[in-house]
Formats: sequence, structure tokens, C-alpha cells
Amino acid sequence: MSELFDRLKRVFDDGHGYPHPDLITDVRFAEGRPKPAAVLIPVTDRPEPGVILTRRPDDLRSHPGQVAFPGGKIDEGETPLEAALREAEEELALPREAVRVIGATDNYITGTGFDITPVLGVIPPDLPLVPNPGEVESWFEVPLAELFDRNNYDRHSAFWKGAERHYYEWHYEGYRIWGVTAAIIANLSHRLELTELFD
Repeated sequence: MSELFDRLKRVFDDGHGYPHPDLITDVRFAEGRPKPAAVLIPVTDRPEPGVILTRRPDDLRSHPGQVAFPGGKIDEGETPLEAALREAEEELALPREAVRVIGATDNYITGTGFDITPVLGVIPPDLPLVPNPGEVESWFEVPLAELFDRNNYDRHSAFWKGAERHYYEWHYEGYRIWGVTAAIIANLSHRLELTELFD
């Protein structure tokens, strides 16, 4: 096992060993029974680890142009892990066998009706990722320490579906990281003590 995998697994397990009161959710905005979905949070195994994110094409019907983790709906008979790995392979040609899975973190229920299971995993650096043009316009890598530093994010609020909704936002090298993706990052950041990874 790599040193990064070992350390990340340890802080992940330690951080998930108790209930956390500050996790974000949009469950109060959801209508009906949320559809199950999963995303992969791929961490690159390098001296300064990064996280792979995608940008959706501007012409998509749902969430055009948004930054997201690779992922999507869970097919019938799939587990969240299987769905996250399949979607990453379909969207970026990221081989599922290249992912060393850390574990699933807290589910996030969106106001648009999805119950998302984020799966954290470690991947080799510099994989020849190829965006599927029907789903991904581009992909980029953000330093892990910066992505999970909540001080980088601005907190905003907007009136939505008859109530005030708070959300986080960060602009990184021309990419806007916000909404569901930023909420998943914020929740996982509460679970990880990143200083242990870099000491």
C-alpha cells in the first residue's frame, strides 16, 4: 500500500467514527423519494496529492457547465461503489481497477431529488484520462490541501423553493466550484484532518 493511501485511510476512518453536527444537506428542499446516485472523489497519489474534477458541457439539459466529481445515477442492482467506478470509467476512461477505494462518506441529498453517495479513492498520478464529450467538457486537478480548505470558500445564500438556501463557492483557475460539489467537499473536510497527511 502507498503511504498516501495508508494515511488517508487512517484519517478517513478516524473522522467517520462519530456523528458530526455540522454536515450540510438540502434534504428540506427535496420532493418525493430521492433517486440514488454516486460520485467518485479521485485523489492522485503524488507527493502533493490532487483531486480530479470535471466540467460538464454547456449544452447539457441538466446542470450545464457545472463542476462535478465523476458520477451519476445508480443502476438497478448496482452498489454505490460500483456506480461511482463505472461512471468514472465512462466519463474519463479512468480504469476502475486503478482505484484503491478508501470508503464511502456521508450521503448528500440534493434539492433536485438525488441521494448521492460520495466514494473516496486513490488513483495513480498522471493517468491518460480521456473526457467523454457527451458528458464531460474538460477535467482538471486541484491540490487536495486547497480543495478541502474551507477558508478558500465563500458562503452565500439565495432564496430557493420558498426558503433561504446557503451554499459554498470557490473560483479556482477559471473553474467555479459550488453547489452540490462544494457541499460534498465541505462535509468531507469536516471528516478529514488534512494536517496529518502532510506532516
